[in-house]
Amino acid sequence: MFQDILKERRKTLGLSQEQVSILVGVERSYYTKIENGLRPSVKVAQAIGRVLNVEWTIFFIENGAKIAQTKTA
Repeated sequence: MFQDILKERRKTLGLSQEQVSILVGVERSYYTKIENGLRPSVKVAQAIGRVLNVEWTIFFIENGAKIAQTKTA
């Protein structure tokens, strides 16, 4: 699930949800909802992908976890 990947990458990078939300350009509450399973817009997904260095399409495909793990490995 993309939620687990987001949390793991954020923690690995030593970032808080607040820091990620600022870098992405969204409210912290919105980013928190994304980490809890809300699918973001394409624009926000792309921004999260850049900030956390994950493939932004993980939000929109079934096997997103495998793709993201391959990119970050």
